[in-house]
Amino acid sequence: MPLRDEIAELLRMPEDGAGAPSLDAIETTLTDGYAEALALDAERSRIERRLGEVVKDAGEVSAHSVAAELAELSVRLETTDEELTRLRSLLHNLQVVRRRRRAAQPAA
Repeated sequence: MPLRDEIAELLRMPEDGAGAPSLDAIETTLTDGYAEALALDAERSRIERRLGEVVKDAGEVSAHSVAAELAELSVRLETTDEELTRLRSLLHNLQVVRRRRRAAQPAA
């Protein structure tokens, strides 16, 4: 199951009582989610860097080739940004659930 679906499933579950996910499951999923967010950030940086390279080297290759690559990179950048925005929103909501669960635990 894709990570975003796992997070969404955890968010649909009751926060406490029967059927509630364990705090460990929530924290593991948050860790995986933050790792994926970092990977998406890195991908976005690579795309932005490549966009700059294409523009810089535009005079050395055909205009059609430059336009095609710029269009493809722009779509990839937009898709990556959308994925990152959705993931961060889900992670924020799961973090809220985690905080409430931790606050409800008796002090050790």
